[in-house]
Amino acid sequence: MKKEILEWIKSILIAVIIALIITTFITPLEVYSISMNPTLVEHDFLLLRNTQTVARGDIVSFHTSLQLSEDEKKQLNLIQRLKDVETKSLIKRVIAIEGDELLIRDGKVYVNGGELEEDYINSDYTFGDIYIKEIPKSKIFVMGDNRDHSLDSRSIGLIDVEELQGKVLIRILPVNKFGIIG
Repeated sequence: MKKEILEWIKSILIAVIIALIITTFITPLEVYSISMNPTLVEHDFLLLRNTQTVARGDIVSFHTSLQLSEDEKKQLNLIQRLKDVETKSLIKRVIAIEGDELLIRDGKVYVNGGELEEDYINSDYTFGDIYIKEIPKSKIFVMGDNRDHSLDSRSIGLIDVEELQGKVLIRILPVNKFGIIG
């Protein structure tokens, strides 16, 4: 009996150690909004690579100081409820990085003087006229693919790379959409 208990304890410790190692490098994430449609939809389950190094076009998740509403708190999964999450994490596409010039005018997005080819968005028009001569050090400009329904850098400003949770690597669920995101 004693030997069996020790084997159980050993198995549990190994599982905990493996889980800690995995979560050091990878973070699971569920999509809760329509702001990234059609690329990502509500209830897609993703794995993020924990990194603060990103490039234009990457899809990232980041922490904000925006408070969750009571309805949003009810949608959180068990782990998020246990962590007592109070603020929103958003998921968006990186449009411009440190050193880039950004212009949004007449519904088009330009980075470093060239119009972005954005076959991933669901609208032909990006609202908001914005000009940033140079994205500052350690900042990024992000937008949702569903431009008409996205809370992003057009309204909340530039994102500090220190607030990044990570970069989307793979969609796990739904199974029929399993694959690398990029």
